[in-house]
Amino acid sequence: MNGVIILDKPAGWTSHDVVNRMRRILGQRSVGHLGTLDPLATGVLPLVTGSLTRLAQFYTASDKTYEGVIRFGFATNTYDADGDPVGEPRTVAPILDELQTLATQFVGVIDQVPPPFSAKKIHGVPAYKMARKQQEVVLKAVQVEIKEFVILSVEAGCAHFRARVASGTYMRSVAHEMGQRLGCGAHLGSLRRTAVAEFEIAQAHTLQEIEAGKSEGAVSTIDGNVAEDNLASSPRTVRDFFVHPRQLLPQFPSVTADEPTAARIRSGRSINLPDVSRARQVKVFHGQTELIAIASRIAGTLFHPKIVFPND
Repeated sequence: MNGVIILDKPAGWTSHDVVNRMRRILGQRSVGHLGTLDPLATGVLPLVTGSLTRLAQFYTASDKTYEGVIRFGFATNTYDADGDPVGEPRTVAPILDELQTLATQFVGVIDQVPPPFSAKKIHGVPAYKMARKQQEVVLKAVQVEIKEFVILSVEAGCAHFRARVASGTYMRSVAHEMGQRLGCGAHLGSLRRTAVAEFEIAQAHTLQEIEAGKSEGAVSTIDGNVAEDNLASSPRTVRDFFVHPRQLLPQFPSVTADEPTAARIRSGRSINLPDVSRARQVKVFHGQTELIAIASRIAGTLFHPKIVFPND
């Protein structure tokens, strides 16, 4: 089964936990994700299945949008609510105007130190493994980009925010540094990802919904095609949760190949395609829903398949 499902990740689960559960639900090993979410976080986690796991290379630099809460009064060792307090908690009453002004200092390309409990590696060892053993973790600052960071409201020592960031940005570190600058300590109280690239929370489904869809229509794969035994009578099956392939990578125009052209593409051969506004890369379909390749322009209307997606 080849496709993309947008999951609404529950709190307390790692991204790997979700992938493992989806492998069991779908009955296939080839499942991956397009961007890790911390266990504390909820929201948009795009999952790729079958040969479309190869799409991951196009999403490594995708923007992400978040909504969340920063709690002021004490820091934690993980920079979020899952960690242990660092220092004595204090009762603080941050002022909305002051936080909004402070937030502007984080917008743009900035140097950011990743959290010690992160996947960043030190001499090949993930930092979180060293932190769990209470070993010293010294991480260098890296450049990240925060494209939008707005404090929406403040209540009971907590600030509600919205942010849009480039890949590699840690909102945990933003919360921690805000607490340092105010001298009162702070950590990320909650985080919800509302968008990744072209995928939005409105498209997301819970694991419970997807499991229910599995029980509504028994899923099998025949020559790479999804078949539901009860498709005619079931209003909601697993196939219904997949994003339509033509909605993927909207920056690449779509081209529909006839049978002879599709055969050449599947064999990795260069082909001539209709003019597509001089695009450097295109999505090539056989029929309306079968994505068979991402092709790169060589010259004129001649394209070569960069990636071919075989049927599972």
